[in-house]
Amino acid sequence: MRIKVHIASQKLELFDDAGKLLRRYAVSTAANGAGEMMDSYCTPRGKHIIRARIGAGQPENSVFVRRRPTGEIYTPQLAAQFPGRDWILTRILWLSGCEAGFNRLGNSDTMRRYIYIHGTPDTVQMGKPGSHGCIRMRNADLVELFDLVSAGTAVEIIA
Repeated sequence: MRIKVHIASQKLELFDDAGKLLRRYAVSTAANGAGEMMDSYCTPRGKHIIRARIGAGQPENSVFVRRRPTGEIYTPQLAAQFPGRDWILTRILWLSGCEAGFNRLGNSDTMRRYIYIHGTPDTVQMGKPGSHGCIRMRNADLVELFDLVSAGTAVEIIA
């Protein structure tokens, strides 16, 4: 399996090992566009792998803070209590860059920037940039993707 994320079209594609397209999902990447630098709030480009899969078995809309489930389930009422929170929901696929000096190590390290593929509230628009650097997905789509990939799966992010 391998994943390709297209920033321009706001799509994520899943391919099997033979190159056959298996799934295509609408996503939301960074409002600030593409970029690799620390604190840029941009989505990093290039070759990555899924370093960790977090949240298996958690209910849909489970809230994560620092990659740990809080025990909360996202609701509009919870959102009203925490209006500034960047909601990370349901599952996390934590990405690690593979290209030293570009998206790995130093001030451009994808993993140290905590760049994930993660779920988001249903009210967040897909197909339009809006994240702080991560790749946001609909929760049901993320559960499906999560169950199809493993740690080590290749992820390429292109502008």
